[in-house]
Amino acid sequence: VTTKGELAQLRAAMLSRAVIEQAKGRLMERHGIDENEAFTLLTRTSQDTNVKLRDVAAEFVRSGKLAGDH
Repeated sequence: VTTKGELAQLRAAMLSRAVIEQAKGRLMERHGIDENEAFTLLTRTSQDTNVKLRDVAAEFVRSGKLAGDH
């Protein structure tokens, strides 16, 4: 049996994964890199800025910029 809280967590995880995948795809297209390189770029940005990966990805999808881009 799944609780409402567990369903909410699952839904949030699915949305996080979707935005991360979208950000990876855009990074791959923009920089001509593979999926692993795109994920590494996102995770490094997350670690360097102390911002959750899903938030880094969402901001990139929204603005087209990663922290440190000019």
